[in-house]
Amino acid sequence: MDEVDLYTDGACSGNPGPGGWGALLRCRGVEREISGGEPSTTNNRMELTAVISGLTSLKKPCRVTVHTDSQYVQKGMTEWIFGWKKNGFRTSSGGPVKNADLWRELDRLSGVHSLTWRWVRGHDGHAENERVDLLAKKAIPKG
Repeated sequence: MDEVDLYTDGACSGNPGPGGWGALLRCRGVEREISGGEPSTTNNRMELTAVISGLTSLKKPCRVTVHTDSQYVQKGMTEWIFGWKKNGFRTSSGGPVKNADLWRELDRLSGVHSLTWRWVRGHDGHAENERVDLLAKKAIPKG
């Protein structure tokens, strides 16, 4: 099983507003950058979309270390999702989980790939994080 490092970031111009996402995949010394944007979205949706897009671009199951500066994404997948699934994607207060469509897709992809989650401090000189931050910002649609 191939081992992949996936670096991701999302960005929004206004929240909500136009947004972009960027991802860098690295496997056996080969790198690939991908990015995209939406005209009306949120920062959290872009953070999730970056991870989903990176995982979806893989052609076969892999061992993936996901590097994200989003505690929302990292904690969502390592802590919160278990309760959400148990409660039918409802919060502890009974309301619907925000971005449930994306959480469900990310959960499905976590069944395809073996995922390890690494949180990195954003805007702190981490080379790959700075790179995907720039990709995400460049992908924001200009109105």
